[in-house]
Amino acid sequence: MSRHRRLIAAGLAAGAAALGLAAARPHPRGVPVLVAARDLPAGATLSTSDVGVRTLPARAVPDGAVRRAAGRTLTGPIRRGEPLTDVRLRGGSLLDDAAPGTVAMPVRLADAAVVRLLHAGDRVDLLAARAEGPLPARTVAAGVPVVAVPRPGPDPDEGALVVLRTGRTQAAAIARAAVDSRLSVSIVG
Repeated sequence: MSRHRRLIAAGLAAGAAALGLAAARPHPRGVPVLVAARDLPAGATLSTSDVGVRTLPARAVPDGAVRRAAGRTLTGPIRRGEPLTDVRLRGGSLLDDAAPGTVAMPVRLADAAVVRLLHAGDRVDLLAARAEGPLPARTVAAGVPVVAVPRPGPDPDEGALVVLRTGRTQAAAIARAAVDSRLSVSIVG
């Protein structure tokens, strides 16, 4: 019995030594990736102090990882250590990659709490309802993308802004509706 114990102990020692050598062996070089240096809110314009570098194995680098982030704006909040990718950053314009005739339309929604539910990339139907009269709400723009959700102002009774990507004709209809109606959205798939 004692001979078997010695044999098992020798086998375990050899296995531990092999695992130790494997851990000490140099691994293939990783890929440097830009990450958030701390938790950052949506809409933050990144500076060099907001970004760090972490080396990741090549297979762990996310698609769309960016190489330059300073001066770019976050489309949504990001956690410390999260890799920065193209879908998390907005370029210099709200209309990057937009079709000709497309505009970014700031819209003040009546309920600031509704705006907190929205994120860049969501699609919404913009609804207009008049305070007086029995008329139902009407759809002013259907399935338009949200391109930005600015930080709300200090007074929630004034509503809050959201920026939608629309065509010029839709933007004119939205401006007309904003004059005499309360605007709201429904989030669509």
